[in-house]
Amino acid sequence: MPKTKLVYIWSLRNAAADKAGQHIAYKGGTRYMKSPLEYLAEALDETALGDAYSLEGVIHDDDEGSPLDREKLKDYGFAYRPDRQWFYPPELCVQGRRLNDLLCPIPSTYRRLPLNAPERPAGKSDFEARLLDRLFELEAELVVLDGLLVILDELVRPGSPFHRRIVNIHPGITRIDSPYERRGAYATLDALHGVHGRKVVNWDTMETKAVPVVNMTGASFHYVDNGIDSGEVILDVLNTGIDPQDSILELRWNNFNNSLFPALHQGLAHLAKA
Repeated sequence: MPKTKLVYIWSLRNAAADKAGQHIAYKGGTRYMKSPLEYLAEALDETALGDAYSLEGVIHDDDEGSPLDREKLKDYGFAYRPDRQWFYPPELCVQGRRLNDLLCPIPSTYRRLPLNAPERPAGKSDFEARLLDRLFELEAELVVLDGLLVILDELVRPGSPFHRRIVNIHPGITRIDSPYERRGAYATLDALHGVHGRKVVNWDTMETKAVPVVNMTGASFHYVDNGIDSGEVILDVLNTGIDPQDSILELRWNNFNNSLFPALHQGLAHLAKA
């Protein structure tokens, strides 16, 4: 049976915030922060997922011309260099190819423009058109997003060639009716507030309100629409307990290993059987 051609899209600056590829402080010791991409590369080589999928490319949207992106990636850079930290072991291979050889930058340069700039919508449309061209070049059949810090629009609309062929792995439960729901870029921080019985109602001012304590979090594998983690859920894993003393990186490590990696694996296995 032919393998499904898989393309992975992420934002390096999001992985940098997680300190991916580094050892982080953890409960008086250290633990290695494995990225979802490193986990996937290993799973494609070591488990039955590799019989179902071939990883054809790894796209990132970071913009080397952006001072903000350069600052966020100052410890890593935009491509591997031996004198810098990297997001995974630089010699890491997947299905017989070096993972670094699969990396492809498609910078979301429109982000340099102010939110209200009249040129911004056209810039975003150009970015998505460049993404689409690359996905066609790679003959992508399924696209996995991981920590992509832009919202897709044209690529996920009904009628698009990639409608319901782009999925996201999110470090929080995205079902809106779940008591464990944690959408958006602050999902882990939101969960940390929840274990203290607080809910942030304004992320600009950090205003909070009292809510019932929630001491668990998880991950959702879901289709991507043009909202914020609002697409149809394919599979959830809720398996991460929260210690009120957790740091954000400690909880991030726990959630990756206990919920997000299993959700990514089980979600891809589910789609392979569909």
